[in-house]
Amino acid sequence: MLDIQKIRADFPILSQTVNGKPLVYFDNGATSQKPQVVIDAEVKYYNEINANIHRGVHTLSQLATDAYEVARGKVKDHINAKHAHEVLFTSGTTHGINLVSNGFASILKPGDEVVVSSLEHHSNIVPWQMLCEKTGAILKVIPINDNGELIIEEFDKLLSEKTKIVTVNHISNALGVINPIKYIIDKAHAVGAAVLIDGAQAVPHLKPDVQELDCDFYAFSGHKMCGPTGTGILYGKEEWLNKLPPYQGGGEMIKEVTFEKTTYADLPHKFEAGTPNIAGGIVLGTAIDYLNEIGFDKIHEYENELLEHATKRLNEIEGIRIYGNTKNKASVVSFNIDGIHPYDVGSIIDKLGIAVRTGHHCAQPIMNFFCIPGTIRASFSFYNTKEEIDAMIDAVKKAQTMLS
Repeated sequence: MLDIQKIRADFPILSQTVNGKPLVYFDNGATSQKPQVVIDAEVKYYNEINANIHRGVHTLSQLATDAYEVARGKVKDHINAKHAHEVLFTSGTTHGINLVSNGFASILKPGDEVVVSSLEHHSNIVPWQMLCEKTGAILKVIPINDNGELIIEEFDKLLSEKTKIVTVNHISNALGVINPIKYIIDKAHAVGAAVLIDGAQAVPHLKPDVQELDCDFYAFSGHKMCGPTGTGILYGKEEWLNKLPPYQGGGEMIKEVTFEKTTYADLPHKFEAGTPNIAGGIVLGTAIDYLNEIGFDKIHEYENELLEHATKRLNEIEGIRIYGNTKNKASVVSFNIDGIHPYDVGSIIDKLGIAVRTGHHCAQPIMNFFCIPGTIRASFSFYNTKEEIDAMIDAVKKAQTMLS
């Protein structure tokens, strides 16, 4: 059982007021709040060991390098990667996906096929469209049903020997639907295709085991799991990372440079050109420690309670429609009020201290499927409470009355 008040005390931002009301932060799908231990760790880095890494013999450089590589090891253990060099530091999920799609430009040929799903964030659509335009490959799309679930039978039909990579999200950012990624990975591998999983929305709620999943790539962001902005991870199987060309050229990613030829560094440095977000990488390790100390089983159980409570309370309001009606969901409720634009609702409840996300959530194909301009999305974290959900319900009712 989580001690919610003790946990909330770890997050200084939660104690403030917004527009004269206690802050209710339900925009965790966009970014999570940061506990004091994470904030302190960032300050500690700059106060005590700020230096560039992997390049200096002086003490501060060695201390910073050691801390950075310890953080890499924490990520490796957290996702159960086989090797630490399969863990690449990135600026976020988008960076990781673009790294892989750029690499596949040297692999794909005209007529090859890339499979994505209708549930994807734009960051897992646009890079693959760009890749197909560049290579002559063909983009195939897994459709969804009215509950926001992937139609797996249609996915099975899309697969063939032409399929070279399948890329889907673990959890939909717009609907909270948890996809059957183990099935997708196994079926894709059966036709010889690689698989990239966008785990941005999954890692705040669960611990992915990349060896058990057997995915070839798994990308996620640090800022959605209590870590700093501008941080992320791309896991890649060693064989694939060795096969792909470097994404960027510069310092750190080289073995030897001459004007005649440059040879590249070994993993993971081959893909980590230039000075990285050193503080961010180190502090991401702190955030992972914090979450593991709470325990993902407890987080999952409690967030499910929040989801059930929010769903029940919203369904009590006449004229509410929830999108993503499936049992296999993360703690996200995406909804609309009949006849009212989601932006208008979001603006009014913000005046009451309630922070939700409104719009298409960088998932316009989903909104087009449902023929709507967007939704109101409330995304919950383990530091939220049922009382906050009740406050949101009251605010939504007021907005409905004012706008009807």
